[in-house]
Amino acid sequence: MTDERGSDAPRQKVVRVAGSRRARLTPVPGTDTDPEKVAKEPKAVKGPKGPNDDRLMQDVPPHY
Repeated sequence: MTDERGSDAPRQKVVRVAGSRRARLTPVPGTDTDPEKVAKEPKAVKGPKGPNDDRLMQDVPPHY
């Protein structure tokens, strides 16, 4: 199957989700299916740790 650009790349399909207003797309082979796992991993801190670093990492902005 080719698209308008002429590539034979696999295409995503739209799948209806029961009880939801949104649909979801099927994953394309070779892609990351869990993009949130990068955000869950702690970021590496460069340089020495300061006295307020622990408190600043736990702070939540007031709009949350």
